[in-house]
Amino acid sequence: MISASHVRMMSDYNRWQNESIFGAADQLDAAARDQNRGGFWGSIQGTLSHLLWGDGMWMSRFDGDPSPEVAMSESPVWMADWDVLKAARLQMDDRIEAWAKGQGDIADDDTISFYSGLLGRDVTKSHALCVTHFFNHQTHHRGQAHAMLTAAGARPGDTDLFVMPDRG
Repeated sequence: MISASHVRMMSDYNRWQNESIFGAADQLDAAARDQNRGGFWGSIQGTLSHLLWGDGMWMSRFDGDPSPEVAMSESPVWMADWDVLKAARLQMDDRIEAWAKGQGDIADDDTISFYSGLLGRDVTKSHALCVTHFFNHQTHHRGQAHAMLTAAGARPGDTDLFVMPDRG
């Protein structure tokens, strides 16, 4: 089981970390954000665009709102304008927070069904597993962005969950 309080904590962590990552990326110019740094999604901006895309895909499965209308392969160039990406990130974090606040505990035997473009088929999975994956996916790609930002000379903040400020 995943408790409702855990989902809300991870939503808070998501917003806190996105504020840090985007604040650090704002220290760089567009060329530095767009430079291919060898990340899975290429650049800092490509990685952050993919992360927003992934959040949109998973949230559509959780809240029923529309998913991004581009394929995963296009996700790194989906949000090519930095200011548009930043605004969309804030909107997504609001969406995630509203969803998280409405969650109750998620039982181990609760399932969700959806079409997976990655697998090319319909799947039914544990809801708890999917929520865990959702937050893990964010942390994974923000870690990549953090490493690229650090290598570029920007300084994102601490990532340790236990030092997250109380967001009340």
